[in-house]
Formats: sequence, C-alpha cells, structure tokens
Amino acid sequence: MLTVAKISKTFGTDGGVLLNLYDAFPEDFDPANDPLFVEVDNLAVPLWCDRFEYRGASGALAVFADFDSAERIDEFAGRTLFVRTGDDDTAADDEFLPEDLIGFTVETDGRRGRIADFYDNEVNPLFGIEFDGREVLVPFAEEFIAAIDFEARHMKLILPEGLMEL
Repeated sequence: MLTVAKISKTFGTDGGVLLNLYDAFPEDFDPANDPLFVEVDNLAVPLWCDRFEYRGASGALAVFADFDSAERIDEFAGRTLFVRTGDDDTAADDEFLPEDLIGFTVETDGRRGRIADFYDNEVNPLFGIEFDGREVLVPFAEEFIAAIDFEARHMKLILPEGLMEL
C-alpha cells in the first residue's frame, strides 16, 4: 500500500470531505474503478468514491459511498488514505470485509456456531452468531479474532468472560 492522501475536513452538506493529496497520489487514479483505502482496526478498508474532483494541485473533494452520516464523516477526519500498488498482491489476501465472514463456522470456548449476520453500526459493529438456535451479538473487534481460515470458512474467537451468557 502506498500513502497518497489525508482527509482534512468535511465539506458541504452532501457528505463531502476535502483531501490533502500527497506527491505520491497516482495521476491515473480512476475513482469509478479504484478505491482509496483507510486503516480501521489494522485492516485496510476500501472507500469507493461517489464523486471525486481535483481542487488545485494538491487537493481534492471526495464524496465516499460509505459516509452516510455527519458522525461517520467526522470519524475519518485526519485519517491517512492509501492506494494499492502492484507489490500488494500478497497483502490483498489479508484484506476482507466483515460481511465476507457471514456463513463461517465459529469456535469459541468449546462451542461451535455460525455467523448469521453482520450489523454495520458505526459505533459498535457486531456479528450475529447463532449458537444452539439463539443469536448472540459479538462485537467485531480484531482482539477477539484468534484465527480465520478462509478456505475452510472457519473462525476461532477468544471472547471476554461473560459475553456468551444470557
């Protein structure tokens, strides 16, 4: 990944943000086909542009599809943006969206379940995991994930004591 910009502040009322573009920002950037990435909980999360306009030599106005509220926009102010480079082929295997894990089996504390849903709450994203016919809401937090096997569609979690209790 190559660091190319920083979200400086919100702009307007339609969810726009102003970007400070670094010299490394690719001249051939195509917002319709290329996402910008931001790091969230040590994961590279793609941000797709609904609108992208250059503002001078080192600035741009962007409206991201994922920014659906003023609070969400403010959450990303000051964050650094990246683009994928040709050297990122191996790193791309480590990137996923939480929604990609729906249907995976889950093992935690000797119990087995299945990820039934993902609730993308901007404050506290949650997995809905079915254990023995009931859904348990588990925060999507990197520190709870011990291992993910994408081929076997299996995830091992280490959860805090009491989280699985009614």
